[in-house]
Amino acid sequence: MIMSTESRYQFAKENYSKIGVDTDAAIERLGKIKISLHCWQGDDVIGFDHDGPLTGGIQTTGDYPGKATTPDELMADIDKALSLIPGTHKLSLHANYAIFENGEFADRDKLEPKHFAKWVAFAKERGLGIDFNGTYFSHPKAKQLTLANPDKEIRDFWISHTKACIRISEYFAAELGQPVLFNIWLPDGLKDVPADRFGPRRRTKEALDEILGMEYDKSKVFVSLEAKVFGIGMESYTVGSPDFSSLYATSKGIVPLLDNGHYHPTETVSDKISSFLLFNDRLALHLTRPVRWDSDHVVLFDDETREIAKEIIRNDALDKMFLGMDFFDASINRVGAWVVGMRNVQKALLYALLSPNKQLAEMQDTEQYSELMVFQEELKFYPFEDVWEQFCEQSGMIAGRDWFDEIKTYEQSVLSKRESVIE
Repeated sequence: MIMSTESRYQFAKENYSKIGVDTDAAIERLGKIKISLHCWQGDDVIGFDHDGPLTGGIQTTGDYPGKATTPDELMADIDKALSLIPGTHKLSLHANYAIFENGEFADRDKLEPKHFAKWVAFAKERGLGIDFNGTYFSHPKAKQLTLANPDKEIRDFWISHTKACIRISEYFAAELGQPVLFNIWLPDGLKDVPADRFGPRRRTKEALDEILGMEYDKSKVFVSLEAKVFGIGMESYTVGSPDFSSLYATSKGIVPLLDNGHYHPTETVSDKISSFLLFNDRLALHLTRPVRWDSDHVVLFDDETREIAKEIIRNDALDKMFLGMDFFDASINRVGAWVVGMRNVQKALLYALLSPNKQLAEMQDTEQYSELMVFQEELKFYPFEDVWEQFCEQSGMIAGRDWFDEIKTYEQSVLSKRESVIE
């Protein structure tokens, strides 16, 4: 006899209740967690403010058909993805996704709120918030160094760009009634061994000091600084290294942003979260999947994703976190990639919410290490899937892999026709 979703959920609910876990409460809490869906998965990080290739230590690989090439196409693809992701979330925009009309163009140092009005209208109609990112790559003035550049004219250009982005972030917050995370990630670095490590970092610090000296509403706009170990073309020296970025953010009271692809392969962001929470009021995460390096693969329901989620839930840190996605894979269906990644983060958060964390911590504190290991291993076989399906059903979403049928239909009816138009 095949059990209904509700029957299987009741069985799961009973099993979890025996270890002190309230599955109804976990589902309710998960439904309130907002994750920022990154717009740049849909068009391979190209944006709408230039015709050239993606540059600046970033590379997208693959040529799967159906890439969005206009704002309307990108918005349609985001809509399709959101229709298959439970909950109400946020949209993460990069500054290079400004929308210009009637022949108008503004360089990045002159961007204004009006260049993002269509995105605000899009978000309002769907109840979304918006997070924002400065775009310090794919630009003639970003060939090597931006805020670290010894050329004051170039530094000033990127300082002006960052200030413009903060003003645009205030606009998003005012229009949408939600706080905005504004993130700074710099592709500044050198391919080979530097002769001067201090100078570029000093210039970057002074530029950031000038930016943060502007007046803005700190209750609505949270500025973050994202660290990175290395990138393409800056293999030997990264100005915004984890040491520089975390020390600067903590000393200035802004938000450190940890991207779990931006560290050495033996490091894990899950181990860093508790330390950062001790010294920072807020913490931001960009969730991705590195394969040997910062390759930005689609997030899976893997060990590190689950451990990151556990650290957030164990430390009761949801209200302190800005959660966002950051991957881009052009070798597979781009819309499907969004859905897989977002749902896997939600699954990881649910998995963490279904853990008897206080009981496990007590076992650790009382040195019951054998029992702790056994309990944690047995938890892996609890009926998590049945709780996930209940969450999806309550959200009006398809729970199993049948959701991909809608992606295939969308590809046939929409994405494939884009290729024929381009040809």
